[in-house]
Amino acid sequence: MAAAAKVVVTLACVFSLVLSAQAEAPYRFFDWEVTYGDVNPLGGVPQQGILINGQFPGPEIDCQTNDNLVINVRNRLPEPFLLSWNGIQQRKNSWQDGVSGTNCPIPPGQNYTYHMQAKDQIGSFFYFPSLAFHKAAGGFGAIRVNSRPRIPVPFPPPADEFTVLIGDWYNTTHKALQAMLDDGKRLPPPAAILINGKGPGRANFTVEQGKTYRLRISNVGLRSTLNFMIQGHNVTLVEVEGTHTVQNAYTSLDVHAGQSLSVLFTADRPARGYHIAVSSRFTNRTLNSTAVLRYAGSTGSVSTPMRAVNRSDVDFSLNQARSIRTNLTASGPRPNPQGSYHYGSINVSRTIRLANSAGHVGGKPRYGVNGVSFVDADTPLKLADYYNISGVFRMGGIPDAPAKAHDGAAQNDTGSDAALKKATAVMDSDHRSFVEVVFENSEDGVQSWHLDGYSVFVVGMDKGAWSEESRKGYNLVDAVARCTVQVYPRSWAAIFIALDNVGMWNLRSEDWVRRYLGQQFYLRVYTPTHSFRDELPVPTNALLCGRATNSSRLPFSQ
Repeated sequence: MAAAAKVVVTLACVFSLVLSAQAEAPYRFFDWEVTYGDVNPLGGVPQQGILINGQFPGPEIDCQTNDNLVINVRNRLPEPFLLSWNGIQQRKNSWQDGVSGTNCPIPPGQNYTYHMQAKDQIGSFFYFPSLAFHKAAGGFGAIRVNSRPRIPVPFPPPADEFTVLIGDWYNTTHKALQAMLDDGKRLPPPAAILINGKGPGRANFTVEQGKTYRLRISNVGLRSTLNFMIQGHNVTLVEVEGTHTVQNAYTSLDVHAGQSLSVLFTADRPARGYHIAVSSRFTNRTLNSTAVLRYAGSTGSVSTPMRAVNRSDVDFSLNQARSIRTNLTASGPRPNPQGSYHYGSINVSRTIRLANSAGHVGGKPRYGVNGVSFVDADTPLKLADYYNISGVFRMGGIPDAPAKAHDGAAQNDTGSDAALKKATAVMDSDHRSFVEVVFENSEDGVQSWHLDGYSVFVVGMDKGAWSEESRKGYNLVDAVARCTVQVYPRSWAAIFIALDNVGMWNLRSEDWVRRYLGQQFYLRVYTPTHSFRDELPVPTNALLCGRATNSSRLPFSQ
């Protein structure tokens, strides 16, 4: 009994230290109620949408580096619900990631309070509902993480900032879309593109002549790459998912599914109305949407609509992506954003090649990674791992390379049941290792990949097949660090990751159809030390479900 009491006292001391460390930064509290409600972004028949505090899109989170965010989510839907935080790294705290592999769903009529910190981060991000096909109904909103006042920002303060949430949209309910996928049917093309939850021509922004503004743009849609441009104005890219960039000017920018960025523009044109144009890219049918940028005090009609960007110009988009580089003279969330090392000088300890694929399992379309199509388990993988519950997931179920080497030819997509296998697969990795991941895309569409818990260095991308010779073209000096990377048709993209964040992290396609049908898995970043220095303990308010329902809340049951 004395030893047990000593353990309890020790744990209490550690919890006190953790709370004291967090208390150094301000707390921001949010109380959100999630409900169904009518939305009518296209002006036709209203459809069922997901509202947060009655809003579509949901409320914006505006915070500062290292702020503690306490977000109470009350689920008033008749089904389970979760929110995830696209780009918030959840340092040492994958317990708050809000995906099915880390959190139990919030049951109908109940609530869950997320406790997380924007630790050592700045930038533009967004949140979204992660279960079922809820993302097709809304429930998303913007996240701004501002720099602390004493950390310089590499551009003068803008006159104002605008959030611009862009995304493709279906005029079919999310439940009907999910039922189509469950029945083995393919979804039709999206119906439209929304700008801040509004259909073509419905969103408005007002600026004053001569002033400079910041736009924080996020592609919150289900699958489409979108091109963004302001009629008659260039935009200057200044930030990509938490990284200050070299300040190049562009006439338009491609924003792939799940990506976020910030641009500056100056209202230096004749005072009138201009179109903000958003167009889909790499699709058979181009969707176009507009918002109005109005100079204050101006009257008259808006100028004529703009032409769409060539929908299949891969070279244009690839060259643009290569031009996005880190601003090495800028501070990040701290004065020296790269710390005491530079990514280009670290030896890679492991190379992982990930190939997306399309096929059939049981006669229905499925998607996979290295031949494996992911299926959710009855218990969150993080809880199963923490409480040492066997049989929930398969460690090592995702191989480090595709079964067959790619020679640039089309990947096998015969539709046979042997093409893909279903599994709750987890890839294991070691804490503090430095890995190279190569995404290989032998299909005809753009892929967009996101890794929770991390910002990764995008060191290279090109058309054709990747080989070891491709490393000679890597950018080892100023590659941009971000959390979502695109891979062009029949192309590859390479990233470096410093695996310094212990946890169970979702690596997924940001094409929500592909993700729902298996193109995802979990990366387990593991350390045997069981130290609160490396990972926070399971939250005292953690929801327990599945085979973890009766587990003890004491840590380290492994």
